[in-house]
Amino acid sequence: MRATEIIEKKRDGGELTTEEIRWFVEGYTRDSIPDYQAAAWLMAIFLRGMSPRETLDLTLAMADSGDRLDLSPVIPYAVDKHSTGGVGDKVSLVVLPLVAAAGVPVAKMSGRGLGFSGGTIDKLESIAGYRVELSDEEFMQQVRDHGIVLCGQTKSLAPADGKLYALRDVTGTVPSLPLIASSIMSKKLAAGANAIVLDVKVGSGAFMKHVEEARELARIMVEIGSGAGREMVALLSDMNQPLGCAVGNALEVREAIETLRGGGPADLRQHCLVIGAHMVRLGRQETGSGALDEAIAELADLMDNGGGFEKFRELVNAQGGDVSMVDDPQRLPRARLVEDIPAGADGFVAAVDALTVAKATLELGAGRARKSDPIDPAVGVVVRCKVGDQVRAGDPLFTIHANDGAKLAQARALLEQAVQFSEGEPQPLPAFYDTLYSEN
Repeated sequence: MRATEIIEKKRDGGELTTEEIRWFVEGYTRDSIPDYQAAAWLMAIFLRGMSPRETLDLTLAMADSGDRLDLSPVIPYAVDKHSTGGVGDKVSLVVLPLVAAAGVPVAKMSGRGLGFSGGTIDKLESIAGYRVELSDEEFMQQVRDHGIVLCGQTKSLAPADGKLYALRDVTGTVPSLPLIASSIMSKKLAAGANAIVLDVKVGSGAFMKHVEEARELARIMVEIGSGAGREMVALLSDMNQPLGCAVGNALEVREAIETLRGGGPADLRQHCLVIGAHMVRLGRQETGSGALDEAIAELADLMDNGGGFEKFRELVNAQGGDVSMVDDPQRLPRARLVEDIPAGADGFVAAVDALTVAKATLELGAGRARKSDPIDPAVGVVVRCKVGDQVRAGDPLFTIHANDGAKLAQARALLEQAVQFSEGEPQPLPAFYDTLYSEN
């Protein structure tokens, strides 16, 4: 085969064979195909799209480009979750301990954040000593001993995806649904999951701005998983306003702990219960009509009686973290400057723009513009209002946590534009827009 012929075939709208896709991915992974040819291939895919079969073949080729994790010795039927990223998305910190406390073991690898979307690993590193890098042997042993592990992704899983994503990022080919879906699903398949729950965010603070494009991405990923023999659930969840209240690494850990202790914001609690219940249902392979509601009730009990919190303590301790920070979240990194932004007038909150809040936290240093950028774990924003709330002049809309006065001023200027008001009471935003299931 010749790379040029494969590029031209896709450029002209042809459908690539399984062998052509696998040959190209393998060649690029081992550096026998140069960046400029891979870039041309990605652009051809971006412009011409891919059939469902091509997309599945691309996903499987990327999943097979490195190691595949076999969890069957420790988890006979493994369930995983993935979020497409949002503002204030600390769901994994709550859901995984809850699901594990319910007796469904979870072994998850997560990534770091880039841009305004904070990564789970960055949040966990707010806890002193928490080890995010584990060997395969440590990973498996911890699942065996504790029924839960949450660490960083290893470079040996789906290395083709890492190379292709870096190239997409500099060639304008990121917003391609087949490329997005295959990137996400290749890592999930390589990580050994038998069933996967996808939390596909939609709104101003998400990559997908509209419900229909989010539904299409979810549909493609569900098709990929189903074609690979996985049980799939994809939920379309709102990201027009931040999830919960805290946006920023240590702030989000603090809020996750509060939620696991039976408190926390109502929207975060409900979101975690639904995502976790789908994981429990899949992990137990339950198909009854009432299985989801029963799982929600079970996880709510584990929130309220502290079972989920105890499992989080166990996780942190197993990975070398300072458990005293979990027992007393005031010991987590704290910002030097704290300032409220008050409402200027009475009214109802019509919008809390998630993207604007995210940009403010990025200005403060809670996120990365480049992968090499350091993160300040202490800084961030606490959102004090939700769509539909009635506020009075002087009520706090946001609380800024900063370590630099100039950055605080920049964040303040953004946040002052983040809330819209109305005279009448608007409808609250829905938690979820749709749920898609595989046909396996």
